[in-house]
Amino acid sequence: MKFLLRLLTWWNSQTLGTQIFTARKGVKVGEDEQGNVYYQTRDGKRRWIIYNGECEASRISPEWHGWIHFTWDEPPTKAPLPHKAWELPHKENLTGTAGAYLPAGSVRRAAPLERRDYEAWQPE
Repeated sequence: MKFLLRLLTWWNSQTLGTQIFTARKGVKVGEDEQGNVYYQTRDGKRRWIIYNGECEASRISPEWHGWIHFTWDEPPTKAPLPHKAWELPHKENLTGTAGAYLPAGSVRRAAPLERRDYEAWQPE
């Protein structure tokens, strides 16, 4: 069943065609903390990622995002980006999931809080 999923779907890691192309022309450049693996062609003209799990573009950390989009030439494995003390670790986009940010007045909260940050206008 797993073979059939890989043959027919692209959102479950990689397709069979991508695996063959990667085996023939790909050079592994590195791996991130989520287990995603980054490749490029031998001449360096194409770069791609094999996701560890669901294919979600927001799972690429800023370091690898810059490399995969040719913003800089060296991958983070060779030239890591300097981090500031106030920077938080990268998190994927959680919109639409149970972990999404819900502000105080959101109707999606289990118990919406009463909004008191404004007063409704009353005509005289």
